[in-house]
Parts: sequence; C-alpha cells; structure tokens
Amino acid sequence: MSVRTIVKSIQDIMRQDTGVDGDAQRISQLCWMFFLKIIDDQDQELELMKDDYTSPVPEDFQWRTWAADPEGITGEKLLAFINADLFPTLKALQVTGHSGDRRRVVRTVFEDAYNYMKSGQLMRQVVNKINEVDFNNLSERQHFGDIYEQILNDLQSAGNAGEYYTPRAITAFMVDRIDPRPGETLLDPACGTGGFLTCSLRHMRERHVKRPEDEQIIQATLRAVEKKQLPHMLCVTNMLLHGIEDPGFVRHDNTLARPYIGWERKDRVDIVLTNPPFGGKEEDGIESNFPQHFRTKETADLFLALIVRLLKPGGRGAVVLPDGTLFGEGVKMRLKEHLMEECNLHTIVRLPNSVFRPYASIGTNLLFFEKGETTQGIWFYEHRVPEGQKAYSMTKPIRLEHLQPCIDWWGGAERNGREETERAWKVTADEVRERGYNLDIKNPHTQEDDHGDPQDWLDKLAAAEADAADLRKRLKTILAEALIR
Repeated sequence: MSVRTIVKSIQDIMRQDTGVDGDAQRISQLCWMFFLKIIDDQDQELELMKDDYTSPVPEDFQWRTWAADPEGITGEKLLAFINADLFPTLKALQVTGHSGDRRRVVRTVFEDAYNYMKSGQLMRQVVNKINEVDFNNLSERQHFGDIYEQILNDLQSAGNAGEYYTPRAITAFMVDRIDPRPGETLLDPACGTGGFLTCSLRHMRERHVKRPEDEQIIQATLRAVEKKQLPHMLCVTNMLLHGIEDPGFVRHDNTLARPYIGWERKDRVDIVLTNPPFGGKEEDGIESNFPQHFRTKETADLFLALIVRLLKPGGRGAVVLPDGTLFGEGVKMRLKEHLMEECNLHTIVRLPNSVFRPYASIGTNLLFFEKGETTQGIWFYEHRVPEGQKAYSMTKPIRLEHLQPCIDWWGGAERNGREETERAWKVTADEVRERGYNLDIKNPHTQEDDHGDPQDWLDKLAAAEADAADLRKRLKTILAEALIR
C-alpha cells in the first residue's frame, strides 16, 4: 500500500471518532503519533550507529514497546495507557539542558499536545496503519515528506490554522534568492510549520554540501521560534523528517516577548527568512519591550523592527509583509525609514492578492535587504497571475515556475544588469523620502483604468439613492391602500 493511501486511511479512521473535531484536531492528533513513530525509527538507527546512544523516550513508552505489535493493547486499556501514563510521563521528562539532549525536544512537543480520540479500538487501527510506514526507508521517508507537505497544505482549510502555512513556491523563491550556505546562521523568528527551514535545508544540501562536516555545520547553525503549540509540533516533526537529529533549536516561545535591547551582539545572525503573522495584534505589554518610537500592537511591524536589529552587518533578510506596511504612517513610517537607513532595501516583489488564498486575500510583498549599507534605490517587481488564470486558488496555487521570469530578471547574486520592463521599475531613496516613506508604489508601466471623474460617480450615487427613496415611498403607499381595501 502506498504511503499516500496509508495516510488517507488514517484520516478516514479518525473521522469516525467522536472526539476528533475538524481538520486542526485531526492534524494535531496525527502529528504527535507520527512524531513518536518517526523518533523511534530514528532511535533504532542511531542505536546501531552509536555505541553510547540512549533513546530520549523511556523504554515503556517507546513506540516499539506499546504500539508495534498489531495485536497489542487496544480499547479502554490503550486509552488509559495513553491518557494516564504516556502523556504525563513525556510531559514531565527531566532534561539536562545540554546541547543534543533529545529529551528536551520530546517534552516540548508533548507539553501542549492532547489526545483527542475517544475510541481505543479506532486508536489501535490508526496505530497499526502508522506501523506500515518505515521512516528508516529513505524512499518511504521522502514520499512521506511529500505527504506531510500536503497535510500542512490542508491547514489552509482548517480555519485560522491556515496562518501557519506559506505557499512553498514563495518559500522556495525567497530561499533561492537569499542563497544560504553552510556556516551561516539562519533564523526564522516566526517559523510556523518550518517551511523556510526545510527549503533552506534542501537548498544547501543540493548546492553547497560537499562533506559530512557541512551537514553538521548546517544543523548547528539553524535557529527558529514558534509561539503556537500546533505549528511548533508540526515543525519539530518536519525537522525529524528532513534528517535533523536534534530539532531542539526550534523553540516554543514568543520571539517578541524578549525585550528589544535584550537581543545582544552574540544573538545576531547572518540570515533572516520569515513570514511573520500580520493582521493580528499582540497581547498587552508586548509593545513595551520595544523603543517608544517603534511601539505598536501590530505583530508584523514589531517583527520588522526586531529583524533589522538581529541581522549582523552584511546579513541578508527576506520577509513577507502586507501592503499595509508599505503605505502606513506613524510607526510604520518610522520603521521604513529605519529599515532604509540601516539596510540596503534593494528589492520589493509585489504579489497579487490571491497568493495566500483561501485564508487571506490581501496584497503581500517580499522585501529583500542587506544590513550595513543605506538604501540608495529600490527595485520593484510586479508578479502577475499567469495568462488565462484570473487568480490563484487552492486548486490552482502559485508554483515556482510562475516566479521564473523574476528569477531571470534578478541579475544573479550581484543583481547585475537589471533593466526596467513592463513588470520592473526603480525608485530612488530620495523619491521615497519625498513620499513620506510610502512604498506602495504602483507599476508606472501599467496604465490605470479610467474610472471617470469621482464627482460624476458621487452624482450618480446621489441620484440612485433618491430613486431608491422614491420607490420605498411608493411601495408604502401601495401597501397602505391594500390594507384599507
């Protein structure tokens, strides 16, 4: 049976359980169970490779002990074991704090995890299906990695859970343009399910890993933080799937909760790749961690301020931001001035509203910048939906090949030979200052539709309202006469 068929079977079984309500709970349930199977398979491989290796999971709670036998415990006994023994034990694992202590990863994953299933018989059926996947089989692991990506994609239909998912074409494009290399510290301060991390790993392994030491260096230089429990658990599992032995670098925390001045020189990184939450508001008190002139409850703005601080001189950043950041005033204006003074904001790729559908339908932008030089000019590139397609959607999402024209125009690592086209244009820093740091600059090569004189529209609106009022008056008269009759 194929891995895809196995995963579908598991989801069908879960739909029969009265305790699992909706996609978000089903994915959360899937995740902690897959996590235990994946880490156990990985443990068995490490036990063969390393003489002194010990599993982070106590023996009685290892997947191979309680789950591997298809005729093992089931029904109420299985539920009681999971709820009364497995979860309390893994939530309370003692950790050493030493680097490479995988118990910390297990405990962090289970701290906020929950068993939603209420049927022990259905739970046993799910466990037996999961046992059909061997995560030490490279081809099966790679195939499951693709399925896992689809599971993450399914989050888009799970209400607000969709906020954790950035289209893979966008993450791949941004990583490709930033070109991370082994030895460079890379941070995603709002990592969600780990899309930028997995794309960066794939990019470096395909292009820059030449020796075993390079792989070790990569794993030692990744940094990530995620505030919410579900995406954090998904991200850690994603890292295990992508061959990360110790995904303890993925912290379950709120990056913004640490005071701005508390981020010191030793905390600075070479690369920041992120899609910070936008449209949301931070809890009371978080903004007080920032200097007065940057204080706001808008999450994306706070992240932008912090990212500029966290980059080393010469460091590179690529960030997804909404249109509102580009044209906003007040704190937003001061942030853009700060960004352009501290960094060379060299490129802004403008995306159509439909890229993040269905859970968001607002204009977004990809900002690329380098720390240490003041901005002299900014190139804009307008990405458009492909010919013959009105908008991106779940059935017709953005793909990396759609962004190939931008890659061709980019000009390589040094951005040489860029020219203005019907999609690309450049503005000077002086022009931006004259606009009050409004970066919502439309494509000058696109002729705006002529919507006529605004006063004509106002006159037509007033006339329509008068006609509507007259119709309401006549209708009342007719109804009154009918009642009298």
